[in-house]
Amino acid sequence: MSSIVQTDDEKNKINRQLDELISSCRNCDNPDDIALIKKAFRLSNEAHKDMRRKSGEPYIVHPLSVAKIVSEELGLGTNSVISALLHDVVEDTDYSLDDIKNNFGEKIASIIDGLTKISGIFDKNSTLQLENFKKLLLTLSDDVRVILIKLADRLDNMRTLESLPRNKQLKVAGETLYLFAPLAHRLGLYTMKTELEDLALKYQNPNAYEEITRKIKESEKKRIHFINKFSLPIIEKLNEHNINFDINGRPKSIYSIWSKMLNKNVSFEEIYDLFAIRIVFEPKEGIPEKVQCWNIYSLITDIYMPKPERIRDWVSSPKANGYEALHGTVMGPNGRWVEVQIRTTRMDDIAERGFAAHWKYKNSDNQESELDKWIERIRQLLDNNSDATEFIDEFKLNLFSSEILVFTPKGDFISLPKDVTVLDFAYEIHTEIGNKAIGAKVNQKLVPLNYKLSSGDQVEVITSDVKRTQREWLDQVNTAKAKASIKNALKTETKVLIEKGKKKLDKKLKEINLHPNSRIIKKLIRGYDAASKDDLYRKTGEGIIDLGNLKKILRKNTKNKWIRYWELSVGKNFQKAGRDEKEKTMPKQTDNKSPVIIREGVDEPGKNYRIAKCCSPIPGDEVVGYKSPNDMIIIHKSKCPTATKLMSSHGNLIVSAKWTTHKILSFLARINIKGIDRIGIVSSLTNVISHDLNANIRKITVESHDGLFEGTIDLYVHDTKHLNNLIMNMFKIKGVISVKRIENIEE
Repeated sequence: MSSIVQTDDEKNKINRQLDELISSCRNCDNPDDIALIKKAFRLSNEAHKDMRRKSGEPYIVHPLSVAKIVSEELGLGTNSVISALLHDVVEDTDYSLDDIKNNFGEKIASIIDGLTKISGIFDKNSTLQLENFKKLLLTLSDDVRVILIKLADRLDNMRTLESLPRNKQLKVAGETLYLFAPLAHRLGLYTMKTELEDLALKYQNPNAYEEITRKIKESEKKRIHFINKFSLPIIEKLNEHNINFDINGRPKSIYSIWSKMLNKNVSFEEIYDLFAIRIVFEPKEGIPEKVQCWNIYSLITDIYMPKPERIRDWVSSPKANGYEALHGTVMGPNGRWVEVQIRTTRMDDIAERGFAAHWKYKNSDNQESELDKWIERIRQLLDNNSDATEFIDEFKLNLFSSEILVFTPKGDFISLPKDVTVLDFAYEIHTEIGNKAIGAKVNQKLVPLNYKLSSGDQVEVITSDVKRTQREWLDQVNTAKAKASIKNALKTETKVLIEKGKKKLDKKLKEINLHPNSRIIKKLIRGYDAASKDDLYRKTGEGIIDLGNLKKILRKNTKNKWIRYWELSVGKNFQKAGRDEKEKTMPKQTDNKSPVIIREGVDEPGKNYRIAKCCSPIPGDEVVGYKSPNDMIIIHKSKCPTATKLMSSHGNLIVSAKWTTHKILSFLARINIKGIDRIGIVSSLTNVISHDLNANIRKITVESHDGLFEGTIDLYVHDTKHLNNLIMNMFKIKGVISVKRIENIEE
């Protein structure tokens, strides 16, 4: 940031933004509110007067933009708007929290405190990013507006990300995709979540973003024509029944289209549900909203044939984030399936603004209680986790988007993430039930604890009289609550075993006239192959270590003087020589701001990067680098889940990377191919690969069954263009149905 005085044009623009903010604030309708907003603006403008953003614009533009998002897009009130205007004042200027409290009161000061990043000493195993996020969530149980303002802050930062260097863009985009977009979804902020995801994709994978954007624009006229053709009979039908409604069709988000193309390995043109029709109606008094939603669905299915398995009834059972709507899929003109979403105006408000809209509907106890339940889960996580990295991983488990409804024996339903097990359900009911669980009955049938539940299952947990928590259970659960409960039980159990083992060992040493000291304990750690003193005690308490050979172990690990002399003198020289040799081959120090140039085929001793095996990028892939503790850069695909997590948790260690264009060496790629079996199919495949496209095959495996074949081919290609050409040519082979690249190549 530089200290340049605001120009007259900038001042005029800032004043216009302030006027727009005040006029957009629907809940700031009295003179006192407006006076407080103007007071907050003056303080913020004065505090930031010499500061500018990387884009060059005055810094005050950012707080104004955040405040407008809070007011206009989230519909929050005066206190939230004031807090948004002041959200960076304490962190970035000389103003203190006491100054805020004296000028605007305790409540706004509390919100600002939650938004202010922490400083000082952090857990050595954590990162500043994660500690900041954890502190932010600590305020959630006091005031959910802190999270909402923080999301607005992130949205404005994403909208203005183009002015930052590439490595910073990747860090912010990765963090957004990993934490903030799922958080927005969990709070029901679908519009915000969608924009955050699209903007993250724009910077993580610009080529994919631009291609999908172009194709959506090119197909716009056809899409509008189809929507009009599909909607016209529905409009006539609803008007006949005197229903007050709005109908519109909107395309799926760019990110969701990209995800579907990636996950289903289909082209843009093959995605049939590129858009959805949304009907938002004003409900009639005296008739339950649920009944009116189903009536409209019935009218639509009088016109178009429904697809029964694609009904999603979130009117009877709202999502955990409060979302209510009735979704159905029907067969439209030209043989195309179309999703229809039916909502009341209240449901639509909550769908667009999430929990930010719930204050308008205070009689709706169900949604408020769902928020309370979620906040309680986060509070438990915060209480049980001191390590921020572990906390964020478990917090992510609570940001589930796909949900199932599972019933208790008494008929009460519980909302859980998709892919949960019986053990997750047990811990959701109560920690002690989880700790003592031995099995369950699902729909009256006996099942093990790792049995995966489906929506509609009725579950009865079977318990024993004693706790039987096992370390293996951590791999059998998917909810944060279950993982935290198991870890706590194991910690308590370990403490008991350590104490028991210590007493047992002390007693045994006393029998041979020895007193435990650091020298003896070190010998025993080596002799019994323990990782630490506590591990030694735990294994002893658990009975894994047999102390019957204690004397023998102590004698075996007592070294003579000559061995000790060699270690202290000669051995040191060997260690020094080893360090000197290591330093010669250490990778070069990396500048985070400069992109790593990946030179194809270069394998010099001082090379400072290597290709990640988890995603196996090749030239042409969008890539990003992660600087490991030894300064080696690990090159990942930008869309790799591991890279996304690293960008979120270790953003300061992310560097941009790019390929050189020289085709010096080929890179290993793997493809999966399926089709109709015939004589000579393998010969056709190898001819196209080796002769037509001049690629070397490393390994080919093909299996045939019931007239179909499937195989994998490992081959060397120059870059993604070379690979894509190869895939397109393989599609031309008679009988080939599917060809796709496999990202993870396990050697």
